[in-house]
Amino acid sequence: MGAAATSDGRQEAGSDPETRAQRPHGESAAVAGVPAEVARRAEELREQIGYHDWRYYVLDDPEISDEEYDRLLDELRALEREYPQLVTPDSPTQRVGGKPAPQFRQVRHLQPMLSLANARNEGELRAWLERNLRILRREGVEVEQLRFVTEPKIDGLAISLVYENGVLVRGATRGDGEIGEDVTANLKTIAAIPLRIPDAPPLIEVRGEAYMPRHEFVRVNEERIARGEPPFANPRNAAAGSIRQLDPNITASRPLSIWCYGVGATEGIDFESHYASLEWLREHRFRVNPDVELHADVEEVVAACRRWEERRDSLEYEIDGVVVKIDDLRLWRVLGVAGREPRAAIAWKFPPMTATTVLKRIGWNVGRTGHLVPFAELEPVQVSGVVVKTATLHNEEDLRRKDVREGDEVIVMRAGDVIPQVVSPTSRAVRRPDRLPPPAPPRHCPSCGTPTVKPPGSVWTLCPNRWACPGQLFQAIKHFVSKGAMDIEGLGEENVRRFLAEGLIGHVADIYELDVERVAALHGFGRKSAEKLVAAIERSRERPFERVLYALGIPGVGAVNARNLARHFGSIDRLMEASVDEIEQVEGIGPILARQIRETLDEPYIRDLVARLRRAGLRFVSESGESRRDGRLAGKTFVLTGTLPHLTREQATELIERAGGRVTSSVSRRTDFVVVGDNPGSKLERARELGVRTIDEAQLLELAGEDGRS
Repeated sequence: MGAAATSDGRQEAGSDPETRAQRPHGESAAVAGVPAEVARRAEELREQIGYHDWRYYVLDDPEISDEEYDRLLDELRALEREYPQLVTPDSPTQRVGGKPAPQFRQVRHLQPMLSLANARNEGELRAWLERNLRILRREGVEVEQLRFVTEPKIDGLAISLVYENGVLVRGATRGDGEIGEDVTANLKTIAAIPLRIPDAPPLIEVRGEAYMPRHEFVRVNEERIARGEPPFANPRNAAAGSIRQLDPNITASRPLSIWCYGVGATEGIDFESHYASLEWLREHRFRVNPDVELHADVEEVVAACRRWEERRDSLEYEIDGVVVKIDDLRLWRVLGVAGREPRAAIAWKFPPMTATTVLKRIGWNVGRTGHLVPFAELEPVQVSGVVVKTATLHNEEDLRRKDVREGDEVIVMRAGDVIPQVVSPTSRAVRRPDRLPPPAPPRHCPSCGTPTVKPPGSVWTLCPNRWACPGQLFQAIKHFVSKGAMDIEGLGEENVRRFLAEGLIGHVADIYELDVERVAALHGFGRKSAEKLVAAIERSRERPFERVLYALGIPGVGAVNARNLARHFGSIDRLMEASVDEIEQVEGIGPILARQIRETLDEPYIRDLVARLRRAGLRFVSESGESRRDGRLAGKTFVLTGTLPHLTREQATELIERAGGRVTSSVSRRTDFVVVGDNPGSKLERARELGVRTIDEAQLLELAGEDGRS
């Protein structure tokens, strides 16, 4: 049964033959020309794969291996190839792909997607509550106790998902609240969005916020820069730009996820409370933020909002506030709407992360791949508790678009862990009669003086002196010794600059020829400091192959791609011999990046670098899968929360995986251990609720056999 057309002319959700469900969820209806047992098996496979997608992408708690999952998907693909009439809109095989659309079709929402009023402090929140209580008293509604729900206000793209008989038939952007754009094909590529749900009513509309995780945002931008493309300004723009692609294949290549926060239009089901609707969504395979809370009074709400603000910078997703909702949905109907804002909900907005200052100078740095990157030198200004003196300007195209110039008064923004950036000039700066002309990239490299070039179609001006430019060498070494790569403690940016200036190193591989005597001879470098540094260099020889591969600085190969390449090929020799087609088979590697990797590996400098690092004893072969399966933590699942005394999050993850365990991001009944550090988040409370064992760093080291006693 579909959504009925209404007197206001709203569009029937499933009226489009391209998206309308072909059969009720859970039915194995006969399909013409297909044996009954084959149709039943296809239905079983769709159900099993949907269930395992939910376990993996929503709960982060898979029940089967990747190989077992792939076998189920391959079997379904084979059946659908043999019997094309088996293909349904909700089939997992339809998540990725499809022809580019000439344009997005506009669709009317079944219910308006309203905006929210804002509160910027406790006083405004309490005033909102008092206004609502006065309205309820005026309407004769007696309320003994109001309960509230708090949830993070995700800074992403609001979307609507319409399900008929459990099958996703339409996904749309918010648009103007009344009319959005039909982006069904694109939203189907987000694995955390279920294509079908069990035990569903005839109609339910689910509201959510699509977003790009911060670490994925960093990786995507690294790869875009390496390909000569402009980086996204922030994760919100990245998510919105990815979903509004006419080609679903582009959306599929972007690492997007979703948090679902509510229900819109329904048929055959009703909810008495907002929190009950969220619990229903959780139970029906939707991704609901685990830190959503139910509160008994406004004091609890205020405390929750302040906790969220304190955690803001440590989250894996960006938020700009907290949404506070009255839980009782009956009261929503009584309170109604003011303009385009429901009275029963409000957004507690965090202080702005912007400030105004003067742009003193526009400079240019050369990156490790030769790209010239503009930056702004600013009059020092405090932004969100941090004094900012420099800010990124991203690239030439962004610089031209923003139209900022030396001497301008500019708006500066800092969001989470993102580098401070110049947003725009102020209107007063634009009107200045003595404003300087627009800046242009330098004609010569600011580091080595080589004439710069700008490839056709690129947004980057380049220094072509790839392997001899001091600026590129500095950036390459800085990357090589960084935490995510070889993690050589004591060899930070300042010491890298000094060692280069003093002639101690002139090549990445020279790091492994440093000895105590040479380092200790430097002014201000005592013997103890030299011994510590050389010891750190020695320890780095034990880093796994994926870390070494990342450290090489191959354009477009961030930490995730390095891990996937290392696991796929197993050794540098196999990777060096691989064709473009073979490299393209690796997860996350497209044809352009595959060709770029192949060309970089063929460069004499890279081959010489690998040879020298191999002679230095670095690992260019992956650990065997057998050794990991036999490790002390084999089969155990861990969750990390808080700041550990000695190990970074990456180091702790590496230690667990090396010993055969796995690390997930959320606590479930299948979690074996939660490793707790300082200032733990809600994961600790969740562990206590579920009775999951909690341990500290010392206990983790003991379990892994790395406490010095095994």
